[in-house]
Formats: sequence, C-alpha cells, structure tokens
Amino acid sequence: MSLSAVLLAAGPSPSPSETPSVTVPTLQDAQESATNAASWIEQNWSTWLAIGLRVLLILVIAAVLRVAVRRAITKLIDRMNRTVQAVDGTALGGLLVNAERRRQRSQAIGSVLRSVASFLILGTAALMVLATFDINLAPLLASAGVAGVAIGFGARNLVTDFLSGVFMILEDQYGVGDTIDAGVASGEVIEVGLRVTKLRGDNGEIWYVRNGEVKRIGNLSQGWATAGVDVTVKASEDLDRLKATLDEVAEKMAKEEPWNELLWSPVEVLGLDSVLLDSMVVRVSARTMPGKSVAVERELRWRIKRAFDAADIRIVGGATAPVDEDAAPDPSAAVAAPSAHANSTSPQAQAATPLVPPPSTSK
Repeated sequence: MSLSAVLLAAGPSPSPSETPSVTVPTLQDAQESATNAASWIEQNWSTWLAIGLRVLLILVIAAVLRVAVRRAITKLIDRMNRTVQAVDGTALGGLLVNAERRRQRSQAIGSVLRSVASFLILGTAALMVLATFDINLAPLLASAGVAGVAIGFGARNLVTDFLSGVFMILEDQYGVGDTIDAGVASGEVIEVGLRVTKLRGDNGEIWYVRNGEVKRIGNLSQGWATAGVDVTVKASEDLDRLKATLDEVAEKMAKEEPWNELLWSPVEVLGLDSVLLDSMVVRVSARTMPGKSVAVERELRWRIKRAFDAADIRIVGGATAPVDEDAAPDPSAAVAAPSAHANSTSPQAQAATPLVPPPSTSK
C-alpha cells in the first residue's frame, strides 16, 4: 500500500478554520474577579475572625487548664511522698511505712489521674472546636461510640486488667515488699503495675500475674502474723514442769534482741492441743511482726529443744509411738519363722531336695 492511499484512508486533514479557539481573559475580567473576591472577603472577614478568636480562646483555656490540673496533681503526689519520708526514719515508719511501696503507689495514682485529666480536657476542647465550625457532631459521636464498643469487646481482658490494677492501687490492697497469695501464684511483690504484678517466688522465680486474673488476695504482710509451734511429748510427762519450762523459754526469748522487736505479744502456752494414748501435743503461740512468723517459729523450736534436753523432757514423734525401754521383751521375737525344711516329708521340702544323678553303668 502506497503512502497516498494511507493518507486518503485516514481522512481529510482539518482546515485552519476548524481549529478550536482559546479565550484569553482580558484585564476587565481580572478586575471583576478581584472585585468579587474582595467583596466576599469584606462580607465574611468578621465571621472568620470570630471563629478564629473562638478557636484560639478554646485552645488557650484548654492548655492552661491542663497545665494547672497536672501541676496540682503533681503537688499532691509530692506532698504524699514528703509525708512518707517524714516518718520513714522513725521506729513507727520502719514498721508501718514502706517508702518504695508508697512511692510506686503515688506515682501510679498520679500517672492515672494526669492521663484521665488530659484526655477529658483535650477531648472536650476538640469537640468544642469542631462545633465552632458548625460541624454536626452526632455522626462523629455515634461512630466513636460504636468503635468504643468494638474495641471494648476485642480488648476486654486488657480493660479488665487495667481497671483491676487501678482499684488495687487506689484501695492499697498490696504494695512492694508485701508477701501475698494471689491464688495463681504467691511470693513477695517486687513491682506493682496497672496491668501486671510481679512476684518473687520462694525459689527465686518471678511470676507475672495479670491483675484481671486475681480473684482473691491474701496479704501476709499487713497487720500482724501468728507464730505457732506444736511440741509433742510423752503422755507421762509432768504438765506443771512442762509448762514451767516453756514459760521460762518464752520469757528469756522476749528479753533478747532482735526477738523483743519481732514479738508483738508475749509467747503464750495455749495448753494441750491433743492427747493420744502414748503422746500429747502442747501448743505454743505468739503474735509477731508481719512476715516474721517463720523466723520466730524456728527460733522457738530451737530454744524449746535445748530447754527440754536440759530438763530431761523427751520430744517424741506424733505418728510413731515411742519405744519403752522398761517394757518386757516380746517372747515371739526370738522364734524363727516357719521353714519348709522343718518337715522333710512336706511337698515343699521334697521339691527343694537336690536331684541325685543316676549311677553310671560301665561295660
């Protein structure tokens, strides 16, 4: 196909008269546009200025209020810490106040209060700014409500842990240094958080316990503890001599350091806890400083054992009967057990008889 045929198939070329014309704005049109813009600005500048001043006023008030509230919360927390430090060096402070525990508790409370205050103030300011621009907030609030419900269902465990941690701290259920039994784990509290509590177990392990999983808490470090020791002796021991020995041990222990500070009440002999055929159990109890009951119990056992040895009072086991040296020997003890070889005609004796090889026949 030749080049002319291709051009004829493509169609006739447009003539210069058919070219679209481009309108060029004139100076008069530009002047009219500028005049219209200036008149529109002149009519609405007051509204813009009012809206801008209102937004600026809202932001300034929100910022000042947020700073004031956060500073007030910080001063309140600092005052709480100063109160703790004031009694920390005294004897009462050593028994009732744990500076690290109160410091972490006050910091956690202050952090929660500051976060809540900032969220409320800034959220309210944002809504007021949007309302200033005549924006309909109903769809926005509805969407936020639906999103909040969805997030609440999806992160309900996280919300439960956070709320449980907040109430645990506000109610001062436990703190750093306390020994607690949380059901799922037990040990000494080394850190209290809004979501997780760290415990140091008896073997040195660290337990991370979610606050929402704790259904009940046993605090072994609040108030006072009880040290109880059970002493099992022979039923034939003199009760008056036994009680006098225990009273002497208790009186001597209460006068020595450091037990005079750990014991918050005199060591009492409560009496017989149980009486068996060959033994009896005497109960000794004392009220001690929280968390020191085990140490007091060990010291009591040590002193009671030494005092009983000096007074020739025998301590026996509760489950095993003591051996009576004065009792007559059992006559059946020297009798040997029956043997199958005692009767040579018994089937057992015949079965145990070695086989005799047959005599060999020689030719």
